[in-house]
Amino acid sequence: MNLRRILAVTKRVFRDIKNDKRTIGLMLIAPIFAMFVFGLAFSGNVEDIHVIVVNHDQGFQTPNGENVSFSDKILSNLNNETLDIEYMDDEDKAIRKIEDGNAYAVIIFPENFTRNAYLGVEKFSPSFMRNSTVDSLPQAQIMIKDDESITTIKNSIIGAVQEAITETMKDEGIKFPVKVTQDAIYAKDADFIDSFVPGIMAFVVFLLATLLTLLAFVGERISGTLDRLMATPLQESEIVLGYALAFGTIGMIQAAFLLTVAVLVFNIMILGNVFLAFFVVALLAVVSQALGILLSSLAKREGQVIQFIPFIILPAFLLSGVFWPIEAIPRWLRPFSYMVPPTYAVDACRAIMLKGWGVSKIWPNIIALVIFAIFFLMVAVWSLKKGKD
Repeated sequence: MNLRRILAVTKRVFRDIKNDKRTIGLMLIAPIFAMFVFGLAFSGNVEDIHVIVVNHDQGFQTPNGENVSFSDKILSNLNNETLDIEYMDDEDKAIRKIEDGNAYAVIIFPENFTRNAYLGVEKFSPSFMRNSTVDSLPQAQIMIKDDESITTIKNSIIGAVQEAITETMKDEGIKFPVKVTQDAIYAKDADFIDSFVPGIMAFVVFLLATLLTLLAFVGERISGTLDRLMATPLQESEIVLGYALAFGTIGMIQAAFLLTVAVLVFNIMILGNVFLAFFVVALLAVVSQALGILLSSLAKREGQVIQFIPFIILPAFLLSGVFWPIEAIPRWLRPFSYMVPPTYAVDACRAIMLKGWGVSKIWPNIIALVIFAIFFLMVAVWSLKKGKD
């Protein structure tokens, strides 16, 4: 083994890198981009969860004539950063907002909440309860009717309410029995894996369709196959749409495999139309392959394809709601989530599988994906024409 020859090879590699300005730039930008995105995503807590409060509590007058309302005290201690609270009087109307996807939960205080809580205070005057036993006292109860399709958000709502109860007891210097009960409007008894799989399905199809198309187009450019295709009567639009059809089909096959494994191995919850979920994923595959064609026009060789991976994977991984909700992303970064196509596919697949929603409710997500698909396909055709010219 000759050290001089080893160093000669090393020198040649660095010389090649030096002559490729874009490689040098991406080598420096990609790590910074990755650290920036990961740092922002993991530094945030779940915030701005839209919930509705329906407070029927009438308060309670104590034997010494004092009017108290434990519900008001608990509400004042709710974390307004975690919860975006809307107050309503009509419980049925509030529930309809959950059913329409316009809020995550309704927090309901019953009419005798404070009375029942006050009668249960451990240090309350025994003379007031001489005709009752502790076991016979009614229990104060807070009812939460929620959308449990995103486990992280469900847990954050429960945690915020429990924390407010604890803080109220601390402020009052007393303990009163309060039971927090849940009634799921959507995804009853759903586990984390149930909300995780729809996101993974969309993420995998997006990643594979983009990278496969990118590699295929760069490979055909290098081998000259694309030039030969362009020399035939085939139009640029026909080439792009042919790829769209192929990778749309591949996306459906991938979704079928993923769903089959999810059902047979993990026994995930599926309440809606599976074929509608396939359609959404196939539409995402079309968007992804068009994006792959666009990116291929920027890569001169297959090695440069790897340089695009951080800019493909990280935004989809961190901003689309696959692994944690968009509410966990810093506020100023959230608008960028809606510039990432998987965001709409993840939301639609989760709504179909865990809420049983149909086209009538997920159509905004479908329209968004169609717009992405049309835009990327048009620009992909334009890039091919430009390359031909």
